[in-house]
Amino acid sequence: MLSELRAKNLGVIEDLRLSFEQGMTAVTGETGAGKTLIVTAMSLLVGGKAEARMVRSGADEATVEGRCVDMLGQECVLRRIISAAGRSRCYVDGDMVALGSLSERGAELVDIHGQHGHQQLLRVNMQRNALDAFSSIDLDPLLKSRRRLHDIDARIAELGGDLRTRARELDMVTYQLDELARAELSDADEDLRLQSEEEVLGDAEQLRLALAGAHEDLEGDGGALDRLRQGLAKLANTDHLASCASRLRALIAEADDLGAELIKSMDTISQDPERLAAVQRRRAVLSELRRKYGPTLSDVVAFRDESQRRHDSLVATDTAVDCLEDERATVLVEQRKLEAKVGAARRSAAKALGAAVQARLSDLALGGARFEVHVGETDPGDEVSLMFQANLGSPLAPLSAVASGGELARTMLALRLVLGEAGGEAETAVFDEADAGIGGQAAVAVGHALATLARRRQVLVVTHLPQVAAFASTQVVVDKRTEAGATIALADIVTDDKRVIELSRMLSGMPESEAGHRHAEELLADARSMVAQ
Repeated sequence: MLSELRAKNLGVIEDLRLSFEQGMTAVTGETGAGKTLIVTAMSLLVGGKAEARMVRSGADEATVEGRCVDMLGQECVLRRIISAAGRSRCYVDGDMVALGSLSERGAELVDIHGQHGHQQLLRVNMQRNALDAFSSIDLDPLLKSRRRLHDIDARIAELGGDLRTRARELDMVTYQLDELARAELSDADEDLRLQSEEEVLGDAEQLRLALAGAHEDLEGDGGALDRLRQGLAKLANTDHLASCASRLRALIAEADDLGAELIKSMDTISQDPERLAAVQRRRAVLSELRRKYGPTLSDVVAFRDESQRRHDSLVATDTAVDCLEDERATVLVEQRKLEAKVGAARRSAAKALGAAVQARLSDLALGGARFEVHVGETDPGDEVSLMFQANLGSPLAPLSAVASGGELARTMLALRLVLGEAGGEAETAVFDEADAGIGGQAAVAVGHALATLARRRQVLVVTHLPQVAAFASTQVVVDKRTEAGATIALADIVTDDKRVIELSRMLSGMPESEAGHRHAEELLADARSMVAQ
């Protein structure tokens, strides 16, 4: 509830502090005293339009603060500062916030009736919530179905998103794997071995000639071996040259081995054009693979392995997505049934709610008015509208568009009385203009209705009717006086005799009238009696 309100330099208010209690508080005073400014201050706290003209003449800025305490005892302080230039700053619990944040938080705490801009029940979502609460429509199955569908869509998105995109990727990966499988890669060194083999096959004739020439030079007539043997023969009978002879014999043995190796190498080298062509084709395949998939065969092998993992993942994903799509189709069928059920329940509840509010309007001096709740044709009927007809023959139209301030306030009062605790409204309801254009018994009915509502939540009402004010548990009188050539608005809580005097003023314009006092005391007694029933 709103426990304290402070306004500084707001219009004729210089510095005003008001404390509020639970129950119903009536704000009264002479016309022009500044009662409406109190509602203006509250409106600013819930995001109302700020204008430079609101700032008191001669001041640089106006400040409005409100301290609210919720049902759990937690406090929230809202603050709005309006500069003389028209700009405003907003604070929630001391932190500067955007106007939207202030409006959102303020709407949870204070609901103002009489001005169209900041009434929760004029918002489509709040009207829908009120209708659901009125008939205890169970939305849990539908909400669970929606959450389940959202989770399925999220899982499908995580698995790769668009089906066509995933199919294209699978086709590409499959093609690449087929190409790599046909290549039958054995290891990363295959190209190096083939390069060496190609060089040998390509130069086979030249290599054979070179080996034959080397063998002839080594073992042919007059070749190296003949010369070595001749040298050894010259040293054969010379004992002191035995070591040299031994080394020559070793050279001859090594030359013999080399000659055999040359012959063996000649036998391994043959001209094979078919094998050379096959090697060259294979190397061309490997070269194309390196061009596409990596600079080396090691990179190509790594790409193949990773592609296989991606292929397996895509195939598994498709299987999982197929299962999710089947599940999604089942949930959609279930959700449509639930939406139809909720839509039917809302349309039925709309008739009952409209009739219940309609029955209350006659007691609130709106007997000629017509009130209906309309629900959209599309299931689940999320589009909910409060429709109003002020007078017979007038068109039925959205309440916010056709009702006057007084009609709107009283219709909202009737709606709140019907909804009881079900609507989830703000803990503080402010009514301005609820008594516009009424009097007598209708005023008593409005006062009684406000007092009834105040049993469940804090109610603040700005009124000029004593029949309404008499029902309040607290009465605040706004007055103004002139100081140093300037007009200042003051506000005081009146009790006992002072309250009787104020009610007498409201009744007859004569606050000191004894007859007025008696009438005021009678009003208070009757109101207390009606509230106690």
